[in-house]
Amino acid sequence: MEEFNENEKHREATPEEIQIFETELMPQIDALYNFAYHLCYNEADANDLVQEAYLKAFKYIDKYKSGTNPKAWLFRIVKNAFINAYRKKSKAPKSVDIEEFITFHDTDEGSYVEHVNLETDFYHDLMGDEVTAALNSLKVEFKTVILLCDVEGFSYDEIAEIIDIPVGTVRSRLFRARNALKEKLKEYAEQHGFKDKRT
Repeated sequence: MEEFNENEKHREATPEEIQIFETELMPQIDALYNFAYHLCYNEADANDLVQEAYLKAFKYIDKYKSGTNPKAWLFRIVKNAFINAYRKKSKAPKSVDIEEFITFHDTDEGSYVEHVNLETDFYHDLMGDEVTAALNSLKVEFKTVILLCDVEGFSYDEIAEIIDIPVGTVRSRLFRARNALKEKLKEYAEQHGFKDKRT
């Protein structure tokens, strides 16, 4: 995905680009809002993120390649907007890259064969207050991969592109995120008949 240069002077969108925006990008608004809401767990903030994403998407519509993956392109814009807002709220230095701090956990996919499938076991049946609270208690980098993979259904390659990290890091981060969420939900899950298959 092509990066945006905020200092770059932009031209007016062409009629063809406006048509692409309306037919390829606007239909993603519900999925985009869902992702934004689960990131910040606040309707007003989610609406702000979606509005900011679409404003930026329209401004940089010439960077989008028609017929590729509009959902992934928009999700990356929302993710970046959320990370920027998160850093400002936490007063973290702008030079800190939240996406890089666990890259040393990169490893082969074979290490992650055995894991709980949250999409099947939790999200389809148990998306209640406990699950939502547990999900939102995760670190933002863990919550993001859970949402992108287990809720939105993106592939590892697509997630790597959206978050701008190696595929190996996506695998390791998702493995750790699922385990962290599973631990938070262990008691709740057992009450609903789910058992840890590794015990």
